Amino acid sequence: MRRTVTLSALAAVLAATAAGSALAVGSTAEPESKRAAAADRAQPGGTLLDRVPRRGVLRVCTTGDYRPFSHRDPESGAYTGIDIKMAGDLAKSLDAKPSFVPTTWADLVDDLAAGRCDVGMGGVSVTLARARKAAFSEPYLTDGKTPIVRCEDKDTYQTLEDIDRPGVRVVVNPGGTNEQFARAHVKQATLTVHPDNTTIFDEIIAGRADVMMTDASETRYQSAIHPELCAVHPDEPFSFSEKAYVLPRGDTQFKEYVDQWVHLATHDGTYKKYEDEWMKR
Repeated sequence: MRRTVTLSALAAVLAATAAGSALAVGSTAEPESKRAAAADRAQPGGTLLDRVPRRGVLRVCTTGDYRPFSHRDPESGAYTGIDIKMAGDLAKSLDAKPSFVPTTWADLVDDLAAGRCDVGMGGVSVTLARARKAAFSEPYLTDGKTPIVRCEDKDTYQTLEDIDRPGVRVVVNPGGTNEQFARAHVKQATLTVHPDNTTIFDEIIAGRADVMMTDASETRYQSAIHPELCAVHPDEPFSFSEKAYVLPRGDTQFKEYVDQWVHLATHDGTYKKYEDEWMKR
């Protein structure tokens, strides 16, 4: 399909989208996902750039356990977060509504590859392992692994050598890049996998763990909402990574559109507005 949307025209559309978007909160909306799948079966093939507007639904795989990017309220099922707002903007730019599909860090890329959703969003780090199964949009955030600890221990755990010592208790959530990083670097300290990423920081506060290594963006947020916790040198993390949105392999037209949407949103203040809403809480 020949691309007919110029950058300037797309900028105008997305600027209007950003100004009028009110889609920050949503539920899993499983019936919408099922209707979207039925619509695709009725008219198979083609790019998502055409199929999403035709069906009126953008299916978004998200874990819902990674604030400030994606959080699912356990009682209402509603989703909030930076990338939830971004999902609303992306959907609106495609004349659609977002439908959030629950997934886990271990299953996210496989769910996307299996066609259960159109895009994966929620603080996903770009890795080569994920890139073997899916494509990534233009990155929207630079990040890296760094420790978060009780504030009284901030000077104790400055380096990997400080952390990887007998007697140190490291906690990690399963299935994602945090666990991969911890297993690669923790050989002498005790490593415990905590199954719930929404309560994992309580383990450190309660004294049942000493350190978690996660993305600097998450350490900043968690230290802002938990005064007992401090992020350790988040401006100089142990590793380099980028966050981007996960897309199906092979759909070049959809990827090009999402790339331009990301580029505009990260340069016209849209992303920063949503980020500020969360990081200043």
